[in-house]
Amino acid sequence: MLIGQFCETYPPFLDGVGRVMLAYCETLTQMGHRSLYVAPRNPHFSYEYPGEALLYAGVPIHRQVYRFGLPWISRSFWRAAKRMPFDVVHIHAPFLAGLAAQKLAKKQGVPVIGSFHSKYYDDFYRATGSRLLAGVGMSVVMRFFRGCDEVWAVNHRTADVLRSYGFQGEIIIMPNGTNPLAVSNEERVEVFGQFPLREGVPALIFAGQLDFKKNVNSVLQACALLRDRGMDFQLIMAGGGANADELKQLAGRLGMTDRVIFTGFITHRPTLLALLERADLLVFPSLYDSAPMVVREAAALGTPSLLVEDSCSAEGIVHNENGFLCQNTAENIADAVFDALPLCSGVGERARASIPIPWAQIVEKAMDRYEDLIVRTSGGVRRHP
Repeated sequence: MLIGQFCETYPPFLDGVGRVMLAYCETLTQMGHRSLYVAPRNPHFSYEYPGEALLYAGVPIHRQVYRFGLPWISRSFWRAAKRMPFDVVHIHAPFLAGLAAQKLAKKQGVPVIGSFHSKYYDDFYRATGSRLLAGVGMSVVMRFFRGCDEVWAVNHRTADVLRSYGFQGEIIIMPNGTNPLAVSNEERVEVFGQFPLREGVPALIFAGQLDFKKNVNSVLQACALLRDRGMDFQLIMAGGGANADELKQLAGRLGMTDRVIFTGFITHRPTLLALLERADLLVFPSLYDSAPMVVREAAALGTPSLLVEDSCSAEGIVHNENGFLCQNTAENIADAVFDALPLCSGVGERARASIPIPWAQIVEKAMDRYEDLIVRTSGGVRRHP
């Protein structure tokens, strides 16, 4: 089977959605299928993707490492895409890339799956400051999802968000996976030479985009409260993003500079894994994320997470069993960190046993959906063996 996977990010500059799509492509290839990674190219960065990729033009996004895809203007892309005998088109971004993929699928007469990953209204509102313009943007997003043959969401709470936007069709729950992870001794030595951490001192980590939409400023504020209570700790802020400079300034104003390591954007995956493994606790109070990959990856390394109760990110987390939950205030985050640290070892092992699902298991379920969709939309006639 040939599956076209479409999104807006390309390795090594991947957000969570891009990492999910990359896992689909890699796992499908390992299963003997062809999976095409379709995304915007970055002309300023050379990267040899090991699988099959089809790239199109994109433009920079202000204060972001990602690019806004413009597939409509890429003639070479369209020529190549039209020659691809797709069996299924699976779209992970509902913007221009998604609309172009829908048009391509319609021309080829193949079914379309749209995966809902993010709180797009929040993105539009933050970018425009206008509820009217955010509503206009959402009308485009909803038109995209209504135009899909099947819609997937990564968990039940994320499906509820899509329904709150007005979607009334069926939503299939297709969770994110995580394969077993390991860190080599060589990688540990290299990483801790680059980012020195004090032995015997609790290490907290936030990993992801340093963007206010991730509620990451609350992590710094909570840690300042812990410092004021006399607690010794070190905080790793792993990642880059639109508000990285403002967060560094906040750390300075809070008198936290000597407690915080800002790593910058990490493109070398073993580096991030080594930091996640070294940390005692992942502090991830995001209300924006749906089913964050970093929570699953930390669990696969035996590191538990602290999440905001009733958030999409917290689905599947049982407090003090396979993770920790708190209310969304700096004071509550600080209290929860203080209470969690003595329990992290045992909770981390239970997180390792209960949270990660191998990608092969997820993609096998996805393949069943792909095949069922082909049967329902095209009589079961496959265009590619």
